[in-house]
Amino acid sequence: MAMPEDESRVPPGIGDDHDDDPAHAHGLTQLIRRSLGGVGSLARRLLLGIVVLVVALIGIRAYLSTQGPPLRPWQTIVPEEPTAEAIARMDWRAYTEAEAAIFDDVHRKLQAKLVAADRTPLNRYHDASLTSPLRFERDWNRSFVLEPDGEPRGVAVMLHGLTDSPYSMRSLAELCRARGFVVLVPRLPGHGTVPAALTRTGREEWNAVVAMTIREAQERAGEERPIHLVGYSNGAALALLHELRWIGRGHRSDVERIVLLSPMIEVNRFARYAGLAGVPAFFSRYAKSAWLDLLPEYNPFKYNSFPVRAARESYLVTADLQKALESVSRGNRMQHMPPVLAFQSVVDDTVSARAVMTRLFDALPDNGSELVLFDVNRSRVMSPMLRPNATGWTRDVLRQPRDYALTVLGAASPDDPAVLARSRAAHAAAITAHPIGIAYPAEVYSLSHVALPFADDDPLYGLHPKAHEGLHLGAVAVRGERNALLVSQDALGRLGSNPFHAYMLGRIAATLAAR
Repeated sequence: MAMPEDESRVPPGIGDDHDDDPAHAHGLTQLIRRSLGGVGSLARRLLLGIVVLVVALIGIRAYLSTQGPPLRPWQTIVPEEPTAEAIARMDWRAYTEAEAAIFDDVHRKLQAKLVAADRTPLNRYHDASLTSPLRFERDWNRSFVLEPDGEPRGVAVMLHGLTDSPYSMRSLAELCRARGFVVLVPRLPGHGTVPAALTRTGREEWNAVVAMTIREAQERAGEERPIHLVGYSNGAALALLHELRWIGRGHRSDVERIVLLSPMIEVNRFARYAGLAGVPAFFSRYAKSAWLDLLPEYNPFKYNSFPVRAARESYLVTADLQKALESVSRGNRMQHMPPVLAFQSVVDDTVSARAVMTRLFDALPDNGSELVLFDVNRSRVMSPMLRPNATGWTRDVLRQPRDYALTVLGAASPDDPAVLARSRAAHAAAITAHPIGIAYPAEVYSLSHVALPFADDDPLYGLHPKAHEGLHLGAVAVRGERNALLVSQDALGRLGSNPFHAYMLGRIAATLAAR
């Protein structure tokens, strides 16, 4: 006789159909609701905590902005730059005429606002100071054109970096002029005048000036002459963005070659949220919160003070660039990109050096592009003081062939400072190495983001400057106790010039002669 099954041994829910039991179904529904309600409550608490934290940080930011000296005229006078729509209707001549009027207006307003405490030997806005742009043969803050001797062979467009000025393109412009190129170096809106200008202008105006300058280059080049596009830092991102958008609209490339220095492909993620730091500035009492840095302006061709909006705009430029890269790649039009030659320091506190390789060059077609990396000083004395997570990523980059050429400049060995250019051509099986005739300077442990465009003997930023009656910013070496200066010791010790500048110019000159 069959014995009844001991139901106590059967786990609940197995062998039973409880879905037909209304009481059970109601209990299960209530259990699910309580579980989801707990999750929702946790999410709400987490969201509330984040909101409270953000509000607290903004409050702290607002309070800190009330400390210290008041804003100076160069941080409150905002020039009336033309809008992006107005720039789109201009040609080069109209833009430079408007620029001249802006400079005159800003100078007049500044001189009326300066007080005795502002008239110091190091304030660039005091006309008699050591760092006044008036001490130079020309005001390199303004747009300029260089014409070659004889019939032009081509046209070069050069774009400077964020908070920078056309001065940073000077040595490259002279190189191209000497090789027979007309050189157009526009001042990007918001630059060259006062730092407050960058609290209003941004990427839309910058993009408009790039497009305007390319139109001018096309008129000067005609059908036969090549156009080369050169960009430094934020200017490099703008150059790439222009070309990718142009190609993405179905056009063939409008330039023959692109040259990039310290290209801003990816910036610190903090820049994405930089706008939050400026929220208190909506109230005039907290106006200083619109600035990430408020520093003395002792640099004649670069701002030291840095507005929150500029950080936000730089991030948005890189975000636009990544969208353009993805769009052109999806549309199978990347093969229309011209060859790119880029120079990048292995360590870079402004942009991601690694992203130049992984997010730009790895996406380029097999078209003769090349990336040149300036390695750190790996001497036996210096190497133990370098951070491995910042400097170690290039040790194996030459191990595998790529669709582009890759060159790494560095010392021959820990005991031999003679610099070798170690290269692997696109798809090459072997690595080649040749000396460049320069030793890695013993006192330099790496290049910096800002160093690349400037020669070692640059009169302003060079480590060994040519004679000039003004201040030699690149050779400044001050000693003393920590936390005593308004300017950080890191900023003063940052390398301002490129010891391998001659090598870089030689590589760029070769591209000018390639056609």
